[in-house]
Amino acid sequence: MQIWIDGDACPVDVKELLFRTAERRQVKMTVVANSSIRIPRSEYLSSLLVPDGANVADRKIVELLAPGDLVVTADVPLAADVIAKGGTALDPRGELHTEANIGQRLAMRNLLDQMRGSGEILRGPRGYSSNDRQAFANSLDRWLTKAIAANKEAEKDAE
Repeated sequence: MQIWIDGDACPVDVKELLFRTAERRQVKMTVVANSSIRIPRSEYLSSLLVPDGANVADRKIVELLAPGDLVVTADVPLAADVIAKGGTALDPRGELHTEANIGQRLAMRNLLDQMRGSGEILRGPRGYSSNDRQAFANSLDRWLTKAIAANKEAEKDAE
């Protein structure tokens, strides 16, 4: 099990929470970005610098992730690719993307993108708040608790 962070647009608060969580829960975590991101020294943390370009980091994450991994991203098309490959995607606002809801979220994202492009909507999403940070922390904790328990059970069955 590994956590992948779509690092270019991830809020600093979320990255810092993830770094502390990786150390505390002893979970491998990799930040993938097309710009250098400073991470604390830890055996659980790494970063992967990819070339500039549209969706280069996204494609690298999808290439490297394994079923059961978690990807932290606000990018709905990336979340759809992650789910298609057997991973889980968590938005920095705490929204868990699943097979059951990703189709609707992708359609909504495309509609809003189209409306912004035509000038019908002039502003982007609301700012990131402390409520968003708390919702993310809660969702991450729930996911990790389930994933760690499932890994321990799988290890016990393998013995």
